[in-house]
Amino acid sequence: MKKFQNVTIKGTKDGLTLHLDDSCSYEELKKELDHKLTESARSREDRLISVKVQVGNRLLTNEQEEELRELIRHKKNLVVDSISSNVITKEEAVKLKEENEIVSVARIIRSGQVLQVPGDLLLVGDVNPGGTVIAGGNIFIMGTLKGIAHAGFYGDKEAIVAASIMKPSQIRISDCITRAPDKAQDDEKREMECAYINDQEQITVDRLQVLMHLRPNISRLEGGY
Repeated sequence: MKKFQNVTIKGTKDGLTLHLDDSCSYEELKKELDHKLTESARSREDRLISVKVQVGNRLLTNEQEEELRELIRHKKNLVVDSISSNVITKEEAVKLKEENEIVSVARIIRSGQVLQVPGDLLLVGDVNPGGTVIAGGNIFIMGTLKGIAHAGFYGDKEAIVAASIMKPSQIRISDCITRAPDKAQDDEKREMECAYINDQEQITVDRLQVLMHLRPNISRLEGGY
């Protein structure tokens, strides 16, 4: 009689973890998963149990992932929490690379213009009043910021905005927004500053040197990505 070895079920304090072998065929894996979940259902108590599925180095199609979800959901009191894999598609890899790279742009962002990048932005130039720069990550401006800068566009509250001369009309980081500085502040000389979200969930503008303490992992240059 064939031994079932492609599916391992482990109980945790949060529910069940299913380890699915990545070397067998998908159809073989489905059959064994169905068999083992049916067998284990006999000993489970009558309550909802969260299930995490780990498929190792197997890349599932959307259809296969939905099949596994349906198979598990049809078993009594099982709820699929997540399905995780060690591999990703080429499109996902490209997106991940874009979100973690620095895009360098040398230009002036004039009134009415919007520059947006998926990852970090290094702008060599000014952002004029009425101009807007948006980044999924951090924004570094080698010039004067007089317009709008929105860092952490996709929700990254660790993102920062830095500029050689900081005179913004507005700064946004994730879902936090600052108002424009008053005229007295705007007339002051403001050089090499950065904006970040502090412990009170508010945006603070401070000297650039504080970054090494507040965001020690902000540099991706040492060791590469």
